[in-house]
Amino acid sequence: MGRRISAVMLPPPGAAARDEDWAGQARDALRCAALLLGLLLVIDAGAGHLDGPRALLWTGLSVLLIVILVPPRVSAGAGWLASHGVLRRQLVRTDRLVSVRCSDGVAQRLVLRDADGCRVEVDPRVFLANPALWHRLDEDSRAARERGTLLCGETALRALSERIDRETAHRVFTVSGLE
Repeated sequence: MGRRISAVMLPPPGAAARDEDWAGQARDALRCAALLLGLLLVIDAGAGHLDGPRALLWTGLSVLLIVILVPPRVSAGAGWLASHGVLRRQLVRTDRLVSVRCSDGVAQRLVLRDADGCRVEVDPRVFLANPALWHRLDEDSRAARERGTLLCGETALRALSERIDRETAHRVFTVSGLE
């Protein structure tokens, strides 16, 4: 299934940019948890073991799956970036960034820290899928660099910028049939 590329309208300077793919990902997580719950209840009922405590156990397991699978919702405005998870909310001042690093591993994350000690972890794919969010972060990180607060992280930002440019070019070539 290929994604269609549409013209990207960047939000006005004061407006907030949001992760446009979040709602679909959250729906998928809910469907997965509901499917698991349904299967567990049907199998348990078919085996003749379903009772109140077991149904509660399976429901709790499904709720836990939702907490794990629902991605944080990322939004950004002039000078800030927020990540709203199921259980917590993180906010960082992007105009006062002191470090940006990319943590490698099973789940790659971009870790942003500001001068107040606040920290946000964001999946880099969020910026790949949402150019308005990337534009907001890029503008604010340049402002932090100009102010001299961004001490560590230009390499990580440059690498992410190159990755976004590469993926965007690949999508354009794919859509235009030049690949």
